[in-house]
Amino acid sequence: MRSFVLGTAVVCLAFAAPAPQDIDFDLADAVPNPSYTTTLSVVTYDATAILDSALPQITSSATDTLPATTDGVNNKVKRTACASQPTGAGPIPSPDSPSAFLAYAKFSASATNAPTPSGYSQTYKNLRGASNAYGYMGYSTLSTYDSTACAAKCNKVTGCMALNIFFERDPILDPGTGSSGCRNPASTTNIKCVLWGGPVSSDNAVNVGQWQNQFQIVIAGSNGYVNNTLVEPAGYNIPLNLGDTAINAPYDVNGFDSYMGSAIFSSGPFNSSLCAAACSQKSAYNVAHPPTDGSPVATCQFFNSMSGSRARRFSTALTVLV
Repeated sequence: MRSFVLGTAVVCLAFAAPAPQDIDFDLADAVPNPSYTTTLSVVTYDATAILDSALPQITSSATDTLPATTDGVNNKVKRTACASQPTGAGPIPSPDSPSAFLAYAKFSASATNAPTPSGYSQTYKNLRGASNAYGYMGYSTLSTYDSTACAAKCNKVTGCMALNIFFERDPILDPGTGSSGCRNPASTTNIKCVLWGGPVSSDNAVNVGQWQNQFQIVIAGSNGYVNNTLVEPAGYNIPLNLGDTAINAPYDVNGFDSYMGSAIFSSGPFNSSLCAAACSQKSAYNVAHPPTDGSPVATCQFFNSMSGSRARRFSTALTVLV
């Protein structure tokens, strides 16, 4: 099967019978990267609106499907130079420098010894980068480096499929610009728990911090975990977890192409219910618009949904309950 990188979308492949065709790679390649900021502590999304935006894909034929381009969140707040910033609960290495922060043994020990939360699998441990994954769902700061507490927050958020916990070196004052007297202030250590609607992996742990004027934000002790639970959409059977593979089957026994098209959702968390709704809507549309040549009406019998990168994907297959 041809491999591909798909780090910013959920793909649904709909099939009329147990013999789908190849993934529409041109469709996947055309997906724009969503724009959002990970400074928002609370993120909400409207699954109904996302589904409505993909309706042209769902009702189109398999050859003229176009990707949805639902915009992400991109709120920007102007900072005030030298304004006080939130104080974190983590220890501050001495000397107070980025290099000392990255080499601090207590950060590595916390990450290395952290337990894998119940119902989750660990995807990476003790990295110096945070994930920039699919479906940002907000963050919170913790009083201790507690992977179980972070997972408990994920469990309470609908659509949360993964989490990233790490230590972050942040300034105690906004570094400001120009000749302000706080261009490189003292640091504080925040312990962040970031929630994601798609998989986190070492491949997408690429956020290594940034410069704010002369202050360098860096990250240490970064651990990533993915939720093992797959939600069963109404009207469909228990999902088959395909891990990091996707279905690629031949034509049916009569030599007919049973592939019905793709739908891509580029906003919000990984949500197989969107694909289930797309499958049902595809069937309803085809029944309401039967072929003019009298050939049988093709209805969606199962779908394969996926999200992630080449190294790590969520991939599920579900069939219609009969």
